[in-house]
Amino acid sequence: MWLERTDLNFKLDKNGSHNRGSGAAIPHMQLWADPSVNSGGRYTREMLTKALDLVARLNGPAPSFVIAEGADAHYGDMDRAMAMITAAQHAGADAIKFQHHLPDEEMLPDIPMSSNMAVPLYEFLKQNALTIDQHRQLFEYATECGITYLCTPFSWVAAKELEAAINLPAYKIGSGEFTDTPTLERIASFGKPMILSTGMSNVEEIDFVYEFMCNLDIPFALMNCTSAYPPSATDIALGFIPRMIERYPRAWIGHSDHMPGTVTAVGAIALGAKLVEKHVTIDPNLTGPDADVSITFDELKHLVEAADILNDASGAEKVIHDSEISIRSWARRSLVYLRSLEAGSVVTEGDIWGKRPGTGVPSFKIAEFYGRSLTRSVSKNSLLSELDFS
Repeated sequence: MWLERTDLNFKLDKNGSHNRGSGAAIPHMQLWADPSVNSGGRYTREMLTKALDLVARLNGPAPSFVIAEGADAHYGDMDRAMAMITAAQHAGADAIKFQHHLPDEEMLPDIPMSSNMAVPLYEFLKQNALTIDQHRQLFEYATECGITYLCTPFSWVAAKELEAAINLPAYKIGSGEFTDTPTLERIASFGKPMILSTGMSNVEEIDFVYEFMCNLDIPFALMNCTSAYPPSATDIALGFIPRMIERYPRAWIGHSDHMPGTVTAVGAIALGAKLVEKHVTIDPNLTGPDADVSITFDELKHLVEAADILNDASGAEKVIHDSEISIRSWARRSLVYLRSLEAGSVVTEGDIWGKRPGTGVPSFKIAEFYGRSLTRSVSKNSLLSELDFS
């Protein structure tokens, strides 16, 4: 089933007008739609409002969009999941994100285990994954709390379930699915922004997926990421973020952080990340696949505060601020006589030098007064004046 989305265009620039990035805006976008999604595949303005709001937020001058990655740290407990939503909202995060797993749709039961797993992932998800009805309940609760609900589908079937049940403003794609272009294309058919983590990828793979996503004409973000649990600081490559901003102009650039603490996440924001994602835990004593890379909600609050401060501090213009004027008047150096001199004396090196306050002749003009004759006597430690000379 094909249809045209004629009422909305996501290619917006930072001012909310058309032609975001380097691509030309396309007035009408054809989207593939599965008949099982959204009642006949119809996309209405109401269903896409949140997506458009997210686009405007990421294109604007707002602080970095902070995502509290709840992942599966609820361990199948709805009370714990709701507590995480409340805690994320209280911490000031923009979004809480969980994951939608249908293990038999996304993996074979006997996939290899990694060092962050105490039990096979298939078994863990069978025991702890949320159902779509639970996701719907959590979405409604998050809406009541005033925080955006995001979710990562780990299969096309999981994505279809989410789209049919919940009006998500965007879809998060994990690093493992980054190069799964058949699934990416189908999820893009929903017409929502997509946030893609780039862990376990090299530049050539990111280039490939970037071009693929550009051809889908869907707004998307690329998240710098290192998929280790936890990684070493030398593997984080924060310096790649400015390169991504330059190399991928049609994508928002963010950072999905797996380091303990918040230092590298704050660094990513300072380097221009428009989104930042951190795993969170309601109880640091809990164990699980993401426990070693999770922060507490108190730490999340500090991260949000840092994002706000860095946004305020990110101006690129250098001017003298009102708050500096009174300090400038005493902190700068003015030319001062180092000894008393009689009228008619010729000023030489050693007679004058710069001292505070900065209310007299600036010290950088010192060479202009060498060899000039005084028309009046001056005292040691008095400010030099143009009136001292003929």
